[in-house]
This record gives sequence, C-alpha cells and structure tokens, in this order.
Amino acid sequence: MAADAAFARWRQRVETGLDARLPAATAAPQRLHAAMRHATLGGGKRMRPLLVYASGALFGIDEARLDAPALAVELIHAYSLVHDDLPAMDDDALRRGRPTVHIAFDEATAILAGDALQSLAFGLLAEADADPALRVRWLQTLAEAAGAAGMCGGQALDIDATGRVQPLADLQRMHALKTGALIRASVRLGALAGGADAAALAQLDAFATALGLAFQVRDDILDVEASSEQLGKTAGKDVAQAKSTYPALLGMDGAKAKLAELAATMRDSLLHQHDTRADALAALARLAVDRSH
Repeated sequence: MAADAAFARWRQRVETGLDARLPAATAAPQRLHAAMRHATLGGGKRMRPLLVYASGALFGIDEARLDAPALAVELIHAYSLVHDDLPAMDDDALRRGRPTVHIAFDEATAILAGDALQSLAFGLLAEADADPALRVRWLQTLAEAAGAAGMCGGQALDIDATGRVQPLADLQRMHALKTGALIRASVRLGALAGGADAAALAQLDAFATALGLAFQVRDDILDVEASSEQLGKTAGKDVAQAKSTYPALLGMDGAKAKLAELAATMRDSLLHQHDTRADALAALARLAVDRSH
C-alpha cells in the first residue's frame, strides 16, 4: 500500500532528523542529553509528524520543507510524555516498553529533559529554511497547541478531574485540549506549509478534531482491553486512578459506537479530495481507529 510505504519513509526521516538534532549523549551535560535521547528516539507511533507530512502531501509540498515542523511537533509530544509520566502527574514507570525517563535517570533530570526538548522544538521552527512569515505562523500554531489553551490546559483539567466522574461534555473538552490540540496543530502545520486558505484550514481542522477525539477514545478502549506488553505502557491506569473515560461513561459498546461515528466524520471531512493526495491522511485516520497499541 502506498500509504504504508510513505509512513515508513516518513518515520525514518523523523528518526534520522531527531538523532541529528538532539545533543550527543557524550557531550556535557551527558546525563541530561542521554535522557533527552532516551525520551525521544527508538520508538513511538510518530503519529503527529506523520500528520504533518500527510497534510503537506495534500498540497504537493516537498518532504524536506516539512521536516522542521514534523520534528518540532514530535519533540513537544516527547516532552509532554516525560512530564506526564512524573510522580506528580500520572506516576508511570513504563513508556514505549521501556522505563520512563524519571525511572531510567531521576526525577530532576526528567524535568530538565522535558524542558530542554520543548525549547529545542521552538528553536527548530525558528531556524527552519522557510519564509519568515510561515515560520511565525508555525511558531504561533505550536505554541498555542502546547500551552494553557491546549495541551497543558487539558492536562490541568485532567488532574482536577481525577477521582471524580466527569460529564461527557467535560471529558470531551478536556481531551480536545490534552490530546486533540497537538493533533490539530500537526495537521495545520503541514497545511500552512502548503499555503492552505481559510476554507481548507477549516475543513482540515474538522478532520483533525475528529481524529484527536478518536485517538483518545481508542486509547481508553485499549487501556481496558489490552495488556501492558501490547501497549508498551502500564495498562489499567485509568481505572486504578478512578479517571473518567469513554468506556466508563458510555460502556464499552457505547465507546466503540462513538469511535465508529468519529471514523465516519473523518471520512466525510476528506470527501472533497478526489485524488490520491488524501490517501495518507485517510490511512492515518484508519490507523487511529484500528490500532492495537
């Protein structure tokens, strides 16, 4: 399948690009640099950078022009996972089948590694080989998605809600920020590189909004149905921490019905594309819905 070949190529671009731009583990301060590399290299679905490339492909943009935003969004995601796993947050010992950064190193190093990964992300965008106006839009998009109006705000809502039942509308709002904001930004980063107009951006935002929610609903289902070995992280954490989830609020059948509804929304959002340029985005939508880890 053409999309599978593209995904393999893009994942390799991401791995090679991150390896080249992360500080060498042999350079001082070695412990910090080693932790940054542990957090970022050698695993993960790379969903967010794949979305950057797939969105750019809609507009025929050369992959090399998309490297900077693709790497930047993955660095933001990696930093968020390092901090999310900390004892003060989700307190998890396993990520991508390996010890989390604060377990493999120590808590202070994990905090600093996350901070440094975030800084590196914005540095890559600021120095990207792109028109200055495009770089500013990239920076604005990623900053908004990562901050209090996006991912960090969603994480704060998640912490506030731990131990109590949330109404479904509140749960969806929380995940629209915590998970969805960075997914929407990933799609927008690629579209901005292609010079997308307001109508195209709105269409792609509808697709990405459904994708972000679908990704989280599938996560909640897997947290119940999959093992830690399958997930590469601790299974059953949501139940153990008494968190509201889609299976908890809707039942497992209801959660799966919601996932099917979101899959239909994503298909409808791409109907305006009548050639193969949308194939990669459509395949990523299927991947989010059908994934097993």
